[in-house]
Amino acid sequence: MSRLGNIGGRLHRGEISLDFVGRQKTWYAISGLILVISVVSLLTLGLNFGVEFKGGTVFQFPTKPGVTTSDARDAVKSSGVVKEDPIVQKTGTGWRVQTESLSSTDVTKVQDSVQQRLHLAKPDDVSPQSVGASWGKDISQKALEGLLVFLVAIIIYLSIAFEWRMAVAAIIALAHDILITVGVYSLVQFEVTPSSVVGLLTILGYSLYDTVVVFDKVRENTRSLTTSNTMTYSQAANLAVNQTLVRSINTSIIALLPVAGLLFIGAGVLGAGTLKDLALVLFVGMLAGAYSSICIATPIVADLQERQEKYKTLAKRVAAKANSAKRKAKPEVEVAELPQDDVPDDEAEASSVGAGVRVVQNGPRQQPRRGGSKGRPSGKKKR
Repeated sequence: MSRLGNIGGRLHRGEISLDFVGRQKTWYAISGLILVISVVSLLTLGLNFGVEFKGGTVFQFPTKPGVTTSDARDAVKSSGVVKEDPIVQKTGTGWRVQTESLSSTDVTKVQDSVQQRLHLAKPDDVSPQSVGASWGKDISQKALEGLLVFLVAIIIYLSIAFEWRMAVAAIIALAHDILITVGVYSLVQFEVTPSSVVGLLTILGYSLYDTVVVFDKVRENTRSLTTSNTMTYSQAANLAVNQTLVRSINTSIIALLPVAGLLFIGAGVLGAGTLKDLALVLFVGMLAGAYSSICIATPIVADLQERQEKYKTLAKRVAAKANSAKRKAKPEVEVAELPQDDVPDDEAEASSVGAGVRVVQNGPRQQPRRGGSKGRPSGKKKR
């Protein structure tokens, strides 16, 4: 934890930086691929709407040891009145089987068939429930109206609190998160229930919260940007992403842990099928929201802002300043050598100018005579 905090501090101070904004083409390509897969899945597989949206009859009955999903499905279909393949889900206490809308006579036949095939105590152990499609349509309409009101309110708020370019980027990121979440639902064919709709509206608020936090830091870093030549808008926006990166990661992990518990433990291990619809939409939506606030929303804002003339001029000034600094930092090496004729016999040294290079040339050293000065032979003195 202390190491993570140290990294977070260095990111906040700008000592280290991850280039999120500069690699926007990579993020756009990844998101584009995921969105294409989601759209293709929606067009080919569609969504698996629950009984609340398309209407039908639901049978719930207790389970016994050794009863499998195929046994429960066959017990319902053996009644002879169910034409479509029923949807079977295991709950905490038994089975939940969804069929098309059945009459009261057909419902009784299904109860008798399940009671005989699964050896239940009595037919009343199979509890039927009929749901009309109009209720699901009302829910869908209300959810759509709520979504539109939410988006309009967000556009107005962000345009006032920040500016319209940030509002556009936030709406694009929200649409990105919604489409990815719905695409995953189509791929895995999870049943779309009212809980799924509630979860979808929940992730919109979460995704927007993380985006607004990053945008607030971007606004702080770019408030007086054009008065200096220190960095471009994209560089300042990337600095804001790095300064909020650790916070976004911590927030996402803390939010995803309980949702992962609902999805993998509650629905997967304990078999609480009623929880998986809500858990899946929250899990996928939170992941997509954390990703889009960093890798989609902020790069889009930078792209839109860099189209303005003032930020184009700023980018040119920053580039010119960087080139000038590089030229000044380049060392100039000059080596000065003395001519051979000017080198003294005993020793010559010449120092180069500007580079700290010393050129040393050594000539032949004259050997001193033994015994005294020049002209006097060594040896004993004459008497």
